Amino acid sequence: MVERIAAAVCRSGPRRIVEVGPGKGVLTQRLLATGADVIAIELDPAMVAILRERFPDHPCLTLVEADVLTVDLAQWGPAVLAGNLPYYITSPILDRIFAARTALTEAVLLIQKEVAERLTAAPGCRDYGYLSVVTQTYSTPEYLFGVKPGMFRPPPKVDSAVVRLTLRPAADEAAGFLQFAARCFAQKRKTLRNNLAPFYGHEVVDALPEAPLRAEQLSVGALRELYGRLIA
Repeated sequence: MVERIAAAVCRSGPRRIVEVGPGKGVLTQRLLATGADVIAIELDPAMVAILRERFPDHPCLTLVEADVLTVDLAQWGPAVLAGNLPYYITSPILDRIFAARTALTEAVLLIQKEVAERLTAAPGCRDYGYLSVVTQTYSTPEYLFGVKPGMFRPPPKVDSAVVRLTLRPAADEAAGFLQFAARCFAQKRKTLRNNLAPFYGHEVVDALPEAPLRAEQLSVGALRELYGRLIA
């Protein structure tokens, strides 16, 4: 499984890789073996000590002892980001990845399967929501493969999955569009009429062909087109 993840990260050959949460260096070792330059960000002092002992003075490894939520990921670009993300801070790390999208070309992430399905969800399915729209605004997400709990030591209580986010610069109006999208999904089971009328007025929203629909029925492109009409 580690070999499969490393192959996904290094699909274009040796490159600069920012690894989040290397732990004891199992994936780090595979990445270094490809000839890549690896910047490994690890917060746990015990893991840092293990990494220093396992890779003493490795010429291609830069070990950064820090909290990834306080680090500017763009400083090492252009680079690919890889990591086994702690489930409880997946969303904040995704925010930082998207903020660094001008410097990061891709992110290959091992995350909770449920979150992976939300990132890659298509309109009309139950997993499609605001997180899907944010992810698909800033990247092209791909669900690569699942990872069963037995692959970990100790095994977690949930299934995991590996996803690839091919990052791209967003248009200047992305912040305004995502605020609009958040309003559309504010109460997911309600129609766009109910969610948007408090912000744009009942008369304006009632005139929209999409007013009776729910946000989950519209693609990112359709939501963006609707946003453009409302602010025109």
